[in-house]
Amino acid sequence: MNSFTYVRARNQAEALSSLKDAKFSLPVFKGGGLDLVDHMKEGLIAPDALIDVRGVRGEGDLAGNGPDAVEMKGEVIRFPAAMTLAQAANSAVLRKFAPVVAMTAGSAATPAVRNVATVAGNLLQRPRCWYYRNSQFNCLKKGGSTCFAVEGENAYHAIFSTGSSPGPCHIVHPSNLAPALMVCDAVVHTVGNADRKEIPIGKLFHGPEKGVTSEHTLEAGELITHITMKARPVSGFYAIKEKQSFDWPLVFACVAIEMAGERIGKAEVVAGAVAPVPWALPAVAAALKGVDPKDERALTEACALAGKGAKPMRDNGYKVGLLSVAVKRAVMKAAGVAIAGEEGR
Repeated sequence: MNSFTYVRARNQAEALSSLKDAKFSLPVFKGGGLDLVDHMKEGLIAPDALIDVRGVRGEGDLAGNGPDAVEMKGEVIRFPAAMTLAQAANSAVLRKFAPVVAMTAGSAATPAVRNVATVAGNLLQRPRCWYYRNSQFNCLKKGGSTCFAVEGENAYHAIFSTGSSPGPCHIVHPSNLAPALMVCDAVVHTVGNADRKEIPIGKLFHGPEKGVTSEHTLEAGELITHITMKARPVSGFYAIKEKQSFDWPLVFACVAIEMAGERIGKAEVVAGAVAPVPWALPAVAAALKGVDPKDERALTEACALAGKGAKPMRDNGYKVGLLSVAVKRAVMKAAGVAIAGEEGR
């Protein structure tokens, strides 16, 4: 890695002014820094200044103070962008009023990673595509002319596309927290260039057809301060992985439901690891209305729509079937229905 200057920002003004300091040619914000340091070690980025924003305070209260940093007023939950995944997973408020978020945060990586990684960092981390991560492949995301996954190894790539046709880049969005926040109607609050914004979580990301070198819609110098969302007490998450620890899901699903007696009155379903953005499944949500979660046949039929419209690549067609299973089990988790063989999990 190249040498760099380390700046510990004490407030938002200091963080933003450091980013604009003329003596730096490529300053970047640093939260937990896990993905950032990976990029530096892999030669994908060479910043000359790291601006640590974990301790920043001010309007919006960026910094986290443990699980108690999560606040709830009425039906709105609020937490700081620099809260760690471990803090989110252990929050009593999230566990009770938005279990899908606590469950998702608690499933990421390993305890060591969760104790460092921040909520904002999870949302803005870069793709895990092995061609993007390898400095020897000058892929589309790095300014090249080729998506090597098209003819290469694509077992973990996208089965849905955001454009009218697949591509041009076939990454899957790396954030596991984003789909959970989407089913909670989350809003991302930012500051930058003297402006404050409120961005619905679904508008925070864009597909490769709208800009292949980035995954989010933030402007240069824009900083996430905190997140607000609605309470979703009946919600669940289910991921299918090759191994349970320190692995990325093959597919996963986040679900929030409202019950009308014994049946589902309303549902929100968002999948992950299947598209370049968190992938909403409105057809499944509509089909779930009126379904009794304990009715195995009806639930299976509704969740089978999860793969509708998928256009798998050569090696990842298996994801279509797995996605239906993940959605079904996420609904069961939300509704408190036991999953056979997982009673102890």
